[in-house]
Amino acid sequence: MSESSKQTRTPLIAANWKMHKIPPEAADFVSALKAAVLPLEGREVVICPSFTSLEAVRQAIQGTPFRLGAQNMHEQASGAFTGEVSASMLLAAGCRYVILGHSERRQFFGETHEWVNRKVRAALAAGLIPIFCVGEKLPEREAGQTMNVIRQQVRGGLQGFSSKEIGPLVIAYEPVWAIGTGKTATPAQAQEVHAFIRQIIVELFDASRAASLRILYGGSIKPDNIDDLMAQADIDGGLVGGASLESASFARIVSFQVSTPHVSTS
Repeated sequence: MSESSKQTRTPLIAANWKMHKIPPEAADFVSALKAAVLPLEGREVVICPSFTSLEAVRQAIQGTPFRLGAQNMHEQASGAFTGEVSASMLLAAGCRYVILGHSERRQFFGETHEWVNRKVRAALAAGLIPIFCVGEKLPEREAGQTMNVIRQQVRGGLQGFSSKEIGPLVIAYEPVWAIGTGKTATPAQAQEVHAFIRQIIVELFDASRAASLRILYGGSIKPDNIDDLMAQADIDGGLVGGASLESASFARIVSFQVSTPHVSTS
């Protein structure tokens, strides 16, 4: 994809707080972030707190361009599913985005490609924007299976969709070996997989849809590597874990600067 294609895609930086921050802490974070990064230009920011802090963040971001997201949802609209929340519940809470298929959900809660596919479909049908996560484990990368794993996850998660149906969907590439480990894929490694994902979208749908799709990188993003990552032609933002828990750290990531973009040859 050319650099001109990237310029049509609004960068997206999303904070995935995982199981951190009670409501007062969440509100304080947003206040500090507003002071540090507003006014915001040329990028979109999404904050994904735990369910119990959704309302605190919703109130705190009122009047700002920040968006609210959730970390998970059930594929059914309602029912006897203790401990779960539906897409309509998230919409009522003010959410615009929802993270789906995160490696921690796959690893600890047994989510399969088929399960993630149903969640993506339910989110899109309800009007939520899925941040659909894919990524390989360290043994898979060391065995040279990265691209096979990514292909299976992308195809499995988007099976049965048309180009029109996936609408504003976002994909996040998160190498599992880099999540919370301090290890980060090099910009070149990340770019290689991002370009590959974009090519899969060409195969599944068409070149136009692939050119407009935002693909985020996740995996130990830090203030000192965000600029180099964002300089890559097929990296359109970040899904930020640990570095999103401190407002100063996340503010620097949101305020990334790219001086010399690198053009993909894909």
